[in-house]
Amino acid sequence: MSQVREQILKVQNLKVAFGGVQALDLSLFKLKKNELRVVIGPNGAGKSTFMDLICGKTKANSGSVLFNGKEILGRKEVEIAQMGVGRKFQKPSVFSGLSVYDNLLLAYKMPKDIWSSIRFKTNSAIVDRIHNVAKKIGLGNFMEVTAGGLSHGQKQWLEIGIVIIQDPTLMLIDEPAAGMSDSETAKTGDLLLSLKEDHSLIVIEHDMNFVAQIAVEKVSVLVGGKLLTEGAFQDIRTDERVINSYLGRAV
Repeated sequence: MSQVREQILKVQNLKVAFGGVQALDLSLFKLKKNELRVVIGPNGAGKSTFMDLICGKTKANSGSVLFNGKEILGRKEVEIAQMGVGRKFQKPSVFSGLSVYDNLLLAYKMPKDIWSSIRFKTNSAIVDRIHNVAKKIGLGNFMEVTAGGLSHGQKQWLEIGIVIIQDPTLMLIDEPAAGMSDSETAKTGDLLLSLKEDHSLIVIEHDMNFVAQIAVEKVSVLVGGKLLTEGAFQDIRTDERVINSYLGRAV
């Protein structure tokens, strides 16, 4: 008998409008512990807005977002991050002039107030953690390379590493395969699947080959700010509503 996983995220009646236009109207969304959920949909469907609301970047008009049973709507971004929600945006935002090691060190989970930063000293446990994360993201041999000298794919991996090292319970990953080569995309898929062991993930993606690789559980489809349907990828890709509103006949 398979073990029932606990629910880590429950979203209900989540709504936000910009300039009178309803950007998101999500009646119900649930995520289990150690689940990797892929969210797909056309441009303007509300996918990134959904992540913005979860991490506190955008304020909702109404609704509820329970994370580990606690309401996070209305909380500040920093507080939500401290509760265990990590976000990787679509475009890498690493420190280009710093090395891979220093980027990961700056992101290490510790108090970020000025006095704590002044007193902070690295130790063997922190160094080991940085090296372990770098190895996991495929940059173990690039520790002294400045982030600006990395390829686009490597920058994406570094930013994923910056989220990993903060040890979040829930990771929000926005279009990680965008602009990558086929080999980089495949490696990214393997990386995200490996993260399921220690994290829950919500991944936004447009590349259907990549979605096919990582969607081992459930796919949610957003259209016009609403949840159109969700289910296994093989069912989603043949759903007439999804084909007509997003995928088209070529998929």
